[in-house]
This record gives sequence, C-alpha cells and structure tokens, in this order.
Amino acid sequence: NNNNNNNNRPGGTPMLKLQNPLKVQRIAATPPPPRKDHRNRDDSDGNNSNNRRREVATASTDSNQETSVKSKGSSSGGGGGGGGSGGQSDLSRDGRRKRQPGGRKRNDGRDGQDDARNRGKTSLRLGTTGRKSRAASLSSRRGSLRKKDRSAQREAKAEAAEQRRTVSLPEGPISVADLADIIDEKPVAVIKFLMTDLGVMASMTQSLDPATCVAVVEGFGKIIGSDEDEDEEDDDYDEDSALEVGFVTEEDDPELLKPRPPVVTIMGHVDHGKTSLLDAIRNTEITAGEAGGITQHIAAYQVTHAGQKITFIDTPGHAAFTDMRERGANVTDIVILVVAADDGVKQQTADSIVCARQAGVPMVVAINKCDLDTADPVRVMTELTSYDVLTEEFGGEVLSSQISAKQATNLDDLLDKIMLQAEVGDLKANPDRNAEAIVVEAYVEKGLGTVATSLVKKGTLRVGDIFVAGETYGKVRALISTNDGKTRLDEAGPSVPVRIVGFEGIPSAGDALVVMDDEQTARTLAESRQRISREKSSASYQDNLMDSVAMTFGANKERREMCVLVKADVQGSAEALTRALRELKLENEEAVVTVKVLVSEAGEVSKSDIAIASVTPGTTVLAFNVAASMAAMDDARVQNIPIEYYSIVYDAIESVESRMQEVLSPTPDGEYTGSALVQEVFNIGGTGNIAGSRCQDGILRKGGNVRVMRGDKILIETRIKSLRNFKAEADMIEAGNECGIGLIDFEDFEAGDVIECYVE
Repeated sequence: NNNNNNNNRPGGTPMLKLQNPLKVQRIAATPPPPRKDHRNRDDSDGNNSNNRRREVATASTDSNQETSVKSKGSSSGGGGGGGGSGGQSDLSRDGRRKRQPGGRKRNDGRDGQDDARNRGKTSLRLGTTGRKSRAASLSSRRGSLRKKDRSAQREAKAEAAEQRRTVSLPEGPISVADLADIIDEKPVAVIKFLMTDLGVMASMTQSLDPATCVAVVEGFGKIIGSDEDEDEEDDDYDEDSALEVGFVTEEDDPELLKPRPPVVTIMGHVDHGKTSLLDAIRNTEITAGEAGGITQHIAAYQVTHAGQKITFIDTPGHAAFTDMRERGANVTDIVILVVAADDGVKQQTADSIVCARQAGVPMVVAINKCDLDTADPVRVMTELTSYDVLTEEFGGEVLSSQISAKQATNLDDLLDKIMLQAEVGDLKANPDRNAEAIVVEAYVEKGLGTVATSLVKKGTLRVGDIFVAGETYGKVRALISTNDGKTRLDEAGPSVPVRIVGFEGIPSAGDALVVMDDEQTARTLAESRQRISREKSSASYQDNLMDSVAMTFGANKERREMCVLVKADVQGSAEALTRALRELKLENEEAVVTVKVLVSEAGEVSKSDIAIASVTPGTTVLAFNVAASMAAMDDARVQNIPIEYYSIVYDAIESVESRMQEVLSPTPDGEYTGSALVQEVFNIGGTGNIAGSRCQDGILRKGGNVRVMRGDKILIETRIKSLRNFKAEADMIEAGNECGIGLIDFEDFEAGDVIECYVE
C-alpha cells in the first residue's frame, strides 16, 4: 500500500518507486513548460545558470536517496539468516539510515552492476561560460581598478598655478597704486604691508624702488618672472632702498629747490688736530674740555664765512670710533682730511679716505701743524699719492691747504676752497616740505630727557612736529642750537644742525628722522620697526648660538666669556665701546676668552642695570662718562657687583683686557710670593712623587696656595703639603735654594713645570 500511495502522489519532481527491496527504478517527471523571457542576454545567462544549479541540486538529492535505498536492500539481504528484523534495525522510523560509530562503507561486489545500470542515463555538467561572460561584461562596465598615473595632470596644474602667481615688474621705480594693480591687491593692503611688515612709510602716489617692490611681491606670495640681468641691475638700488632708509625718498620739483649751506665733515687720524682746527674756525676751546685731549663724540656746528654759512661735523679719530666716522661721511657734502705735517699718513687717515670714497663725496686736504720745525708737507702729499689722492701741487684735482690750527694761520684759504668746492656741487634743497633729518648723536640729559643732535636734510623742522626716527617716535618739544647749547629755535631749515627734545625713546645714531602727519601713524610705524628688529635680533641670536655650539663641540679649546654691561653718555660712544670690546680675544693652548656685552645703552647706571648684571656671575658694569644713581650704587654694594668709571676709551679697553687675562689664567687667592722650577721628580715610598725644584724668585711657604704651570696651561690649583730642604722640613724656601715640594692631590710632575706660590 505504501508503494501505491507513493506512485499516485501528484507533483512534477522525479520519484523513486520501490517494487521490491532489491530493485530501484527511476521515473522521469514531465518538465514544466518553458517561460517566455524578454530580458537581456546577461539575465538569461543568469537564469540558465540558476536552472542548471537547480538540476544539479535535484540530481544530488536523487543520488542520495538512491544510495540510501541501496544500503537498505544490502543490509536486509546481506543479513541472510538475520531475517527482516535485523535489516530493519539500522533504519529509523522516517526511513533514514542510522549512523553507527566506527562503521565503514561495505563493498558487496555490486559496483559493476550499478555501473551497468547507469550506463545509458544522462549525466549533468555545469558549464562556466555564463559566469565568465558576465564577469567580463561587468569588468568592461566598471573599468580597471589599477591606480592611474596622474603625475602629468598634477604637473600641469602646478604649472598653471605658478603662471597665475607669476607677475612681471617693469623697469625702474613703481608707484604703490601701480604695484597693487600688478599683484591684484588693494592699495590699502599694500600700504599696510609696507608699514607693518617692512617698516616703510609710503602713500599711494609715491614710487617704490625695485628692491622694495620685490619684497612686497614676495610678501604677497607672488613670483617675479624676470631675467638674471634684471636681478643684477636691481642691486644698484640697494643703498637708497626704502628698506634701508625706512621711508620712500621723493625727488622734489627743481623749481622749488633753493641753495643750502654745505655740510663739511672733519676726518683724520687721532691727535692730528681736527678739533683744534674746528676751535680755531669757531674761536672756541673745545679741546680743553675733552678728556685726554681727544675727541670721543661726534658733534655738529655752524659758522659764517664771508656772509655764507658752513656746517661742520667733527668726528673722533680713534680706531674704536669707526662707525662715527662712517656716519659723518654719509651725511656730509665735503670731507676735510686733516693730516699732521710732522706725522704723515696713519691708519685712521687711510680709513677716512675709504669712508669718503664709499660716500662718494669730494675731499679737501688740510695739512696741519705746518708751524713745527719737523713739518714736511711735501712728504705728506707724497704719501697720499699711494692712496690715489693727488693734490693740485702734484697735478691732481684734490684741493689742499697748508695750515696751522694752533697759530690760526691760512684758515681763510681753507674756507675759501671749501666754498669753491660747494659751488661746484651746486647744493640745493626744498625748505617748503615736511622735514627729513639724520640723527648724528643721541643722549639722555637731566631735565630734558632724550636729546638727539640731528642734521636737517630737507624741509623745515618746527616745534610741535610729530616724527618717527628708527624704532622710536615723538613730538618736537624744543629745538636747541648746537653752537652754544642754550639758544631755543622755532624752526630749523636744510643743513642746520639742531638738538631735538621730545623723543619717547633713545634713537640710534644714524637713524633717519621723518615728520609724520599724525601721532597714531608714527606710533604704529615705530612699533612695527621694533617688532622687525626683535625678529632679526632673535634670528641672529639663534645663528650665533648654533655657531657657538658648533665651535664648542668641534674645538678642543675651552670657551670662556667675560660679561660686561656698558653705559655711556651718548649712544654713539656706547656703540663704539661695545664694538671695540667684542673684537677683543685672548687665547692659549687651553682656552679662548671673549667678551659678551649684555647691555649697551646711553644714560646713567640704574637699578635695572644692576639687576641684569646680577644674573650672570662675574659681570662688570662699565660707566663711560656717566655716573650711577644712589639706588644702583647701594644694590651693587650689596650684591658685590663692580662698577668701573672711565672717561677715556683707552683706559676702558685696557681694563677689560687685564680682566680677560685673569679669566684666561686665573690666579689663586692671595698675593704672589715666588715660583719654583721643577728639575727632577723623586718617588718616595709611602709619600708619593716629590718635585725636586729650585726656587727662582721670591719665597715659597709651606701651606701656601700654588698653581702648577706647564707652558701656558694650568694643570692644577692646590696647596703645598710638604716642603723640605735636603732632608729637613722647612717652613720657607728663599730664591736660589733647592727643595723638595709635595702637593695635595697632585703627583704628575714633569721636569720643566713651574710652581707658583700665593700667600693670603
């Protein structure tokens, strides 16, 4: 009955009909009618693949069922005597075979029969053609996943961006408005950049030199497309660049120019009579009031000759005041080269010639001291020819005059030649404009504050004008004449030296003073310059620090520094003394000593200066022509900081050199008493090495402080432990006697060592 029910079961799937336990037949079911599919080829391929997968699954199911039936028949028939119950024991209620542990597949020899039975049947195979074609189709749609080389596109974009950033500048000066148009920026932005980032004051209509234009273009991130030849031509504008001056120089209308007095700078070697010549011209006695009889400041005066005014600038002749001489040559129209007839051309004379040539100004030679018996003017003119200075007496174009400042002889001839040279130069300036001046010297005066001796170059400076000078600004509160130092002036025109009162800070000598329209602009410009200066000083400090570190690790010698703090009466003297001290250097086989200047300013020594000096041990305060306040003196006394006062630059430099020698070769505490030369070294058991020595000078005392010298090198600083004369202990050894010296914690004696003794 079970078999009949299975045969009559409806459905389209293949059925297995069991006729007897040992015979299995396959009945093919009628396939369903094919469906019409109007989709694309790829979908049909997918459906075919799905149908094939269904057929494979069906065939697999049939195979499993067939295998199950075979196993059942085999177990029932193979049992033989086991009967039907034995065969039925391995099947579950649903007809499936139970899994037996450890059971193996049995081979009844029926494989051949199964093969014969399946020989005529259809086999199913799964083709992969549909999958490959589908994958190829999808791959063609998506494209390759390999990373493309886009370097060419990036290079093209970079070139396009560079072309957009590249600008071309025309030759010559460019106005601020035109430059803003070239770089596609607003003129206000360019003016702000000039003031805040470059420290240059300019308006829209003013023209900028090529160097400043390049700085502006690079500041806005642009690239200048120019040739190398144009870059070389731009170097000619560096000296007059607004970046150096701090403002834009404008050419005045020739119709507005008026004659102005010549500015004459007196230069030459020290003690050749420069200030004496100026005294003779002014009928004063400046030399009598100078320390050491030498000029250590730069000064400016104005005299009248034949109804015409002449402005004189007196410069120091000492080697330490090179910067002052350079400033004097840069602000002058004519240079008077003073040479002593009895001394000839010296080092500072040659330096003055170089300064005059760099400034591009004519020279007038004044051969001084011709009243002396040893005077030889011809020798002086001959020596000048070696420096390419040919006077009129030798067929040249340089004017010369033989004078005597002490006797005031032939001075009119010198002044006439100065006026002749001024007429050749055709000196003119526009007085009807905002003033421009040069700070010649700056100092602090009680009751007035900061006072700057300045020389007006253009325009007219008036009381109440707001100005900016270097990194400081201010308002003119008073104008004082430089001739007597007392007369108050209401205004000062071109080529007039004047002392200006009203600075908020201390300007540097050589700074350009420019009158501004309002105080806010002057303050902003000064603050911008201060920031730029700090950035530059910070960068230079880092560079110097790296160089110092490299030298410290790369050199075998120890580097030592002597710290000083310089305060002077004027800014120029402080700069000159600082430069001279920084050039000092002492060294031996063991160490190198240099000078480090912590502070260099004008003004009296204050409490803040002592506080700065107290940070670094061993710092010395140098007061040059200034005093110290009572509070500073009290703090220095408490903190044991030395304050040294000087009025002559020679003494200050020599004192620092002697202190550097002590830093290079420090001496033990006490007073030097004598020294001994080691002749032979003896090894005594239980005592160690003893230096057999001879006392060279003075005396040696037992227990005294000593240092052992080997050449220029200090080996050790210690004390005398034992002192013997022959075999007897001695407390003192005099010069000429031999002795045995034992030192504390030192036995590495060598013949030729020197033992120096100091007694407290």
